[in-house]
Amino acid sequence: MIVTTHSEAETTALGRDLARELSPGTVVLLEGPLGAGKTAFARGLAEGLGCNPEDVASPTFTIVHDYPGRVPLQHVDLYRLNDAETDDLGLEDLLEGHVLAVEWPDRWRRAPRDAVRVTLEPLDGDRRRIEIARYSTR
Repeated sequence: MIVTTHSEAETTALGRDLARELSPGTVVLLEGPLGAGKTAFARGLAEGLGCNPEDVASPTFTIVHDYPGRVPLQHVDLYRLNDAETDDLGLEDLLEGHVLAVEWPDRWRRAPRDAVRVTLEPLDGDRRRIEIARYSTR
């Protein structure tokens, strides 16, 4: 599925809509350059899972944020980590009972084959081209 959003609110709403289809143990890989809207999309995921969307912030410095909700969300940002450091996080252990959203997933060599891949591409202004697909290239 490919969608063009025209505002941060629309990007967040798309994440919220996707979250309603997710179950615990699902991995969502959020790909895109800095400023592409990955955190806005994650905010929507949180809201759709019954977490407080106002709590969602870019996890760049904390690396992992845990948001309690109807289905808890683990929000991970691997931007500052190399492959070995990512391996040491044990991301697989975060899956039980949670949805796991991972920013900068190219640093996670063992990402699950059945993950949902969300690619965000900034266009002009607040517009984003967002592709949502099953991850199957590993």
